[in-house]
Amino acid sequence: MTRMPTLYIPHGGGPCFFMDWNPADVWTGMGDYLSDVARQVGQKPKAILVISAHWEEAEFTLQTAQQPDLLFDYYGFPPHTYQITYPTHNDAQLIARIGQLTAQAGIALNHDETRGYDHGVFIPLTLIYPDADIPVAQLSLKKGLDPAEHIRLGQALAPLRDEGVLIIGSGMSFHNMKALMGRGVNLAGQAHNFSHDFDDWLKATTTEVAPLDRTERLTHWTQAPAARDAHPREEHLIPLMVVAGAAGDDKGAATYSQTLPHINAAISGYQFG
Repeated sequence: MTRMPTLYIPHGGGPCFFMDWNPADVWTGMGDYLSDVARQVGQKPKAILVISAHWEEAEFTLQTAQQPDLLFDYYGFPPHTYQITYPTHNDAQLIARIGQLTAQAGIALNHDETRGYDHGVFIPLTLIYPDADIPVAQLSLKKGLDPAEHIRLGQALAPLRDEGVLIIGSGMSFHNMKALMGRGVNLAGQAHNFSHDFDDWLKATTTEVAPLDRTERLTHWTQAPAARDAHPREEHLIPLMVVAGAAGDDKGAATYSQTLPHINAAISGYQFG
């Protein structure tokens, strides 16, 4: 098995890929991208580690339940979206290896024996690997959302890539909820302008600059054009820091790029290696 890539993917809004919308194509492009990720990755991973925007703890925390339930952490959606299943399992060897790597790097790591997979995990994986036959572990963000700490975590976890583990950061490259939900924003104007300004900076940062410069730019992402317009709160961006840290010297490529039709906002996804 050759080295696995690392991925930063958008996971959409709640169970958006499993609902009817008007217009019908609101989430089609993103869903088609996620359904194609396994082909883009190529080789089938031995295990998957997901860092989701929807789990924050005081310290980095690793899910250790062997058969995690699904955490339906979205609200007000149709009843059938709470019947989605993704019957995968965790991996004891992966849990132990993550503990070893973080300890070697001097990174504190807690364990959670009860937490299930949140929708930032099971929703995209249902499209990417629908057979649910690959072990999946989830790792939290650390409160404070310090980009440098999350990049360092990714650097510590980088050896997993040579051990058949696919590291996925699950978030959204644009996450202004007022714009996404159509509240209080001139969608045809402001959302387009600030989302595209930030998206252009993010593409250049992940695909064009040298790895050391990439780390520097991501560490100081708030200096990017329209940074706080695109991310009033950065929990959906920070998973990128982990996968970029794990990328090492590998160059990034934009594997998904779309202007969402309902809000005219730019969203991207990236693969390193």
